[in-house]
Amino acid sequence: MSSRTTKPQPLSETEIRHIAAEIDAGKPPMVWFTAAAVGVPEGRSGKVISLGDPSEGDFLQVKPTGSKDVLSFGPTEVTLTKPARKDAAGATKPKTATRKDSTVTMPSPVTAPPSVPIAPPPAPAPKAEAPQAPSAPEPAAANADKPAAKGGSRPARNAAAAGAAARKPKAPEVTVTLSGTADGEWTLDVVNGKKRTIKGLSVPSSAVSQAAKILHPEVAEVVDSILEAVREQQRAKVEQLQAELENARRLLDDLAG
Repeated sequence: MSSRTTKPQPLSETEIRHIAAEIDAGKPPMVWFTAAAVGVPEGRSGKVISLGDPSEGDFLQVKPTGSKDVLSFGPTEVTLTKPARKDAAGATKPKTATRKDSTVTMPSPVTAPPSVPIAPPPAPAPKAEAPQAPSAPEPAAANADKPAAKGGSRPARNAAAAGAAARKPKAPEVTVTLSGTADGEWTLDVVNGKKRTIKGLSVPSSAVSQAAKILHPEVAEVVDSILEAVREQQRAKVEQLQAELENARRLLDDLAG
């Protein structure tokens, strides 16, 4: 007896409109993967997160159950109909069983000649365990008659996206703090991640001014205003010290005369 495999039927326009309405309502609909799905076992469930352009072929963005990745699939790779449960041997259990009577014609017994001894039938061989069905169809066989999607192989893109998300390293955070005092003293602190690599490094005011001009005009404007205020303060301090020095010299000259 030969078995015939039914080719999965693509989602109808009515079903696609239903999926779009469910997504718009904030209720991603549940779908089940068919034998044509690439990289996902047949019968596994998933939720449709969004719909793309149908002209691209694989326009259904589906998140398989138990996975954090959202993959692209075509309308023949998913169905809204929940598949029937399978028994331990992997055969699909029908919903109802109907018994049909059939007439079987048995062949007439053959009598061996008396002169030829009939050998006893051989002992039955031990029953081998049925091999387990593969968890997922081969990608090449399942997608042999399917045209390539625009922009490269979809299975490769799905696998690359999942691998990149798992291998993407976390960039270290670096914090650079520049501090200034009213006396015109500047210090630099650098924190790399959670470790302070530089603390209280003295920086000349001229270097701060040059760095600000390189970074951005607005930064240069703020730093120049701070430096100008420090200059005015230092000028006033110098004038005060000069006045005190003149008074000290005059007093010394009076004491010497």
